[in-house]
Amino acid sequence: MVKVKICGITNYKDAEAACLYGADVLGFVFAKSPRAVTPKKAKDIIAKLPPYVVTVGVFVDEKKDKVLKTARECRLDLLQLHGNESPAYCKGLNKYYKIIKSVRVGGPADLKGLGRYAVDAFLLDSCVKGKSGGTGVRFDWALAVKAKKYGKPVILAGGLDAGNVGPAIKKVRPYAVDACSRLEAAPGRKDRGRMKKFIEKTKKTN
Repeated sequence: MVKVKICGITNYKDAEAACLYGADVLGFVFAKSPRAVTPKKAKDIIAKLPPYVVTVGVFVDEKKDKVLKTARECRLDLLQLHGNESPAYCKGLNKYYKIIKSVRVGGPADLKGLGRYAVDAFLLDSCVKGKSGGTGVRFDWALAVKAKKYGKPVILAGGLDAGNVGPAIKKVRPYAVDACSRLEAAPGRKDRGRMKKFIEKTKKTN
């Protein structure tokens, strides 16, 4: 069963709706972004979530101490490293939390270094100059298929919505799909109808 991650959660109403519709994982961005949340805000939202919903903190080239402090304060389940973090940096945090390493994919060359990372999963997102993520742009899914040879679960992101998640799942067979900007009414605020359809389509394709 392909898991569903809804990223860029900034308020409890969106989090509540995502859970109601069947999301498995919620992502909270602790980096410069229109979807950024403070640790206090994330903590307040996470405290009210139902059981069995997994929470992920998204960080971009942040200091280890700050990442760990935020993770403990918010009671995060997983860490998603969405910048240029080195294998050594990831290994250092992997002592404390399971790690999802994000990779911005523009071509085959972007996959070459994956074997150096001792992490728990790879999230593959589109490579857009000057942006770490949340672009709403998709990349060549054939590259995601190739990334599976590294033996880690693959989370597919980048421009996914209800209209293309079905073909994406059939092509890649990922561990999970991740959507953010294509489900928004405005940056940081989800469109409930789009979110519901995306989750329903994913579950139906399963």
